[in-house]
Amino acid sequence: MTTGSDRFLRPSRRNALIALAALVLVGLAAWYFTHGKTASSRSGRRPATTVGVAKASLANMPVSLAEIGTVQPVITATVRPQLSGNVFSIHFTEGQAVRKGQLLVQIDPRPYRLALSQAQANLTRDMAQLNLAKVDLNRYRTLLAQDSIARQQVETQAATAKQFEGTVAADQAAVGAAKLNLAYTAVTAPVAGKIGLRQVDIGNYVTPGDTNGLAVITQADPIDVSFAVPQNQLPAIQRQIASGASLPAVARDQNGATILAQGRFLTFDNQIDATSGTVKAKARFGNAKGTLFPNQFVNISLLVDTLHNAVTVPVSAVRHGAQGDFVFVLQPDKTVKLQVVKTGPSDTAKIVIASGLPAGATVITEGADSLDDGSTVTLPGDKPRGAGGSGGGGAGGHKGKHHRASAGGDGGGQ
Repeated sequence: MTTGSDRFLRPSRRNALIALAALVLVGLAAWYFTHGKTASSRSGRRPATTVGVAKASLANMPVSLAEIGTVQPVITATVRPQLSGNVFSIHFTEGQAVRKGQLLVQIDPRPYRLALSQAQANLTRDMAQLNLAKVDLNRYRTLLAQDSIARQQVETQAATAKQFEGTVAADQAAVGAAKLNLAYTAVTAPVAGKIGLRQVDIGNYVTPGDTNGLAVITQADPIDVSFAVPQNQLPAIQRQIASGASLPAVARDQNGATILAQGRFLTFDNQIDATSGTVKAKARFGNAKGTLFPNQFVNISLLVDTLHNAVTVPVSAVRHGAQGDFVFVLQPDKTVKLQVVKTGPSDTAKIVIASGLPAGATVITEGADSLDDGSTVTLPGDKPRGAGGSGGGGAGGHKGKHHRASAGGDGGGQ
């Protein structure tokens, strides 16, 4: 017969057994992590990592300055009228290539023709008066020689003739101004280039003070690219310019993949921007095909110098750590040595090792993520150690494949 007290004791005993089992499991797990792994690590070395390698070689490395630049036309001319009037006719097509002196817009010339006629009429009238004054002056001088008139009368006539000479000169200037205004009614292209969108239509009243003008002409061939040069790069560029070197420049698209144009360094600005520590510079490019467009952003590369017989390695071989830049150098016993180096200029594929690595050394280029100083490695062509077939298949030269093969072998063991 089961008493009430036994019913209360059985669940308590079961809970105690469960708690005891849990404590045993925790103890076993703690022993494994503190003693089991240590024994396992002592029993064998970490598996070798399959890596890619390359030789440090001597090569000529171009030293280039890469910046973002803005395309600027050599000449940007806003076509404006020189006088006021109604647009009589338009003689260009938007986007057209125009030549210097080509007629673009005709302003109504009729008021200016009338002004020219009036100026010419005034000139004719005053010329007649001047001629009459000169004839009278000659007559008075003859009479003065005969002592027939007073000298004062002769002097007064001479002054009158001088006045008419001044009037005629003013009339001639007025005629010239009227002719110039009439010529200004035909608005021509001040430079050769590509004309933009027109800002006026036929019948619009235009004045010299209009903000937008009639149209804008840009000279696109040749064309300049403006970019900023850090002030610490100035001495190297100035040395090259002083030696007479012509610095090649390459303009690429925003992705840096396509070459748009090739040109030459042109000039620096005359002062450094104190806020950014840079100086503006320009390079000039031929643009016959129109690949460079005004105000376009481009990646510009300026060749500053070339390092000859420099030690170079693939860019992927150089790694970065707390001690600075370093590479893993392959040793004869298939271990790697961590070697701190000082790097120099680089391109998309190789980087210069300024110090810390001799030419001919073998460096690790792939699979270095899991390496430490002294780690053992295998090369893609090495035969696998041991009889494990899946392990041999893992030594394929790629880190990812190596790990998948290892995982497959472990699964088989289980």
